[in-house]
Parts: sequence; C-alpha cells; structure tokens
Amino acid sequence: MIIWVASYPKSGNTWLRALISSYFYTKDGFYNENLLKKIDQFPVRKYFKNFDYNKKKVGDTSKFWIKAQEIINSDKQLKFFKTHNIFGKVNSFDFTNVANSLGGIYIVRDPRNVITSIKNHYGLNDDKAIKWMTDQNNYVYDVERVKEVGYGDFQFISSWDINYKSWKIQKKIPIKFVKYEDLSNKTYLVFLEIIEFINKITNNPTQVDKIRIKNALNSTTFEKLQEREKKHGFSEAVSFTNSKKSQFFNLGPKNDWKKILNKKFKDKITVVFEKNLKELSYIE
Repeated sequence: MIIWVASYPKSGNTWLRALISSYFYTKDGFYNENLLKKIDQFPVRKYFKNFDYNKKKVGDTSKFWIKAQEIINSDKQLKFFKTHNIFGKVNSFDFTNVANSLGGIYIVRDPRNVITSIKNHYGLNDDKAIKWMTDQNNYVYDVERVKEVGYGDFQFISSWDINYKSWKIQKKIPIKFVKYEDLSNKTYLVFLEIIEFINKITNNPTQVDKIRIKNALNSTTFEKLQEREKKHGFSEAVSFTNSKKSQFFNLGPKNDWKKILNKKFKDKITVVFEKNLKELSYIE
C-alpha cells in the first residue's frame, strides 16, 4: 500500500522526504541523498512503460494511474511516494483510490513564500509566477526531455489553492496536514507527530526511536543540504532557461517574502490568496 508525501511544488516536499527516508530506511537516522530514491515520484513514465498511451498527448497516462498503482502494490509492501498531483479526477480518471492508498502526509506552505521559490526554480518573473500558481489547468512534466520521451511524467497540479484543497476535502484516506512553517519552527515535535501518524495507519507497534529522529533532523538541516548540493550537485535540480541548473536548495530559512517581494507584488499576491491565507491562519 502507498503512503503519499504530497504537496504543491516548492513547498518543502524534498525536505520532508529526506526526514522520512532517514528515519524509516536507516538504522541510525543519518541522511544521504541515495535515501531519496526510496521515496519515488508518481506519476512518472517508468510506471507506464507497459501501457499503451499516447506520449504526445498531455494527460493520456491518467487512464492508467490506478492500474499502475495496482502493479506497484502487487508485492503487498508498504511504500512512500512523492506527488504534486491533485487528489481527484483528470479526464474522468481518479488519481488514486482506497484500494491502493493507505494515507498521506500533505505539506502546505505560505503561497507568498512558495512564489519566491517558484520564480527561482522555473525562472519566472512576478507576473508569470502568479499566473503559474493560479492556473487551474496547470501541469508539470519532464521539460528537459519532453521532445524525446513525451508527456509520460505528466502531473496535474492545478492551482496552488485547488491543489491543497483537493487533499484536504477528500474523505477517502487519512491525511496528516503539516504546515511548512511549523515543521521549520518546531521540527522535532512536528516530525514526531508525522512518525506517530505513519505508525498508526500502518498498525506499527514499534516504539518511536527518538535518537534516530534527532539524527535525521541534524543531518537534514537546510545548511547541510545546501552545502552538499554545492559540492556534489543535486539530482532533482533542473534547468529551464539555460544550460546551468538552478540551485535547488536556494534560500531556505532566508526565503522571506516580506523581505524579497516588492510592496506592490506583496499586496497583489496577498489579495489573490486572501481567503486561503485566512483559512490557514497565515493572516487574521
């Protein structure tokens, strides 16, 4: 069965996967980048290689989402999967179902900080970035190889608010909602809650290993992840505007929209997401 590690892009999903993989896939809790491979992404084309879909047709893989998950789950082993996909239907096909999903952790982040990361990651200016985040028909795919492999990596992310609401309002599977800001400010306590949630939905009676938690936290600080990327690169960094890949671990705790965005754009994006910001207690 699958436990989803879900989010809108640039919301802390990679850090959360680093924490989860360090805790659940090591004996001591110490992180290394190879551990991220333990939490693969879905949907991606390798899970559709045995299905007959049109590689040049955007979203054609959606009709095989459930069947691909059935194959993934055929060994009856617990697996974590990263996704940016909405929880819902695309082309009348469900993203997932209760037969294949045990639960999920959804990490949500203040959209005013998400947009600063989106701008860096995709090389967008202010106007294009806000258009990107509010596009209800938005999707992501392997931009660097689309001419070669088509749209097999298609993920329907929709807009920022629809993405998080799709996971929040669904009633099919249990979801642990985590605010990135809480994970950043109260890392130990929030990650402990995440582990307890995972143990609960998997009926795992094992006592929480607090030493392993501390090792996972200490080895996945933003500074250490950033330094590792500077020395060795990072496999998930991509290039959109030129041959040089954008820095994946870019600002981290310094990503403060109050200091980065100009006043006009601050006001604009706050108005656009005002209802959501209030729902999530980012503003009163």
